[in-house]
Amino acid sequence: MDRSAETDHPVQEFIATRWSPYSFSSRPVPGEVLHSLFEAARWTMSSYNEQPWRYLFSTAGEPDFPRVLSCLVEANQAWAQHVPVLVLGVTCDHFTRNDKPNAHALHDLGAASAALTFEATARGLHVHQMAGIDPERARSEFSIPPGFTPRTALAIGYAGSNPSLDADVAARDRNERRRRPLSEFVFDGAWGRGIA
Repeated sequence: MDRSAETDHPVQEFIATRWSPYSFSSRPVPGEVLHSLFEAARWTMSSYNEQPWRYLFSTAGEPDFPRVLSCLVEANQAWAQHVPVLVLGVTCDHFTRNDKPNAHALHDLGAASAALTFEATARGLHVHQMAGIDPERARSEFSIPPGFTPRTALAIGYAGSNPSLDADVAARDRNERRRRPLSEFVFDGAWGRGIA
C-alpha cells in the first residue's frame, strides 16, 4: 500500500514514504537489519553527547515478547500483538557527567527513534511509535533501575494485511494523512509570523 505524503515542498523519498501502519505482515525482521536500525539510533546527536536513550526489544515468538506487549496500554496491545518486533524506549534521566537532571533526554530519545524510523523506512520497513505505555509496568516487568524512565514503544515490521486485526483499527491505515501547514509552526523573525 503506497501511503506517500503529498508534500508541499520536495523532501527525501524515505521521509515522504514514512507512515505508521497498524497492520503489519508476520514476516520476521532479520537480526542484522534490526542491528542496523539500532545503529542508526546510536549515531544520533544528543545534548553533551550523553546518548540518554535505551531500547529494550523482543521479537514475535520469543519468550519476552508477551512481557513487552504487556507494557502497552490495552488499545495498543490489541493491534501490536501481531507485529514482528516490539521495542520499549527508555531515557536515562540524569547526566552522567554531573548527575544533574537531563531536561533534554526526551528530545534525544525522540531524535534517536526518528533516526531508527528513517533507517527502517529506507529499508522497506515501517515503525509505529507509541506513547501509550504503562511505565510502571515496564519498570517492574524488566527491573528498570531508578534514574531510567520508560517513555515510549515502537512496533517494527513490514506493512501488510492482517485478517486478525479489528476492522476499525485496520480502517485507520486508510485514513487521509494530514499535517499542519508550515505557516502554523515555522515563524519568521517573530512569534506567530508564519513563514511565507
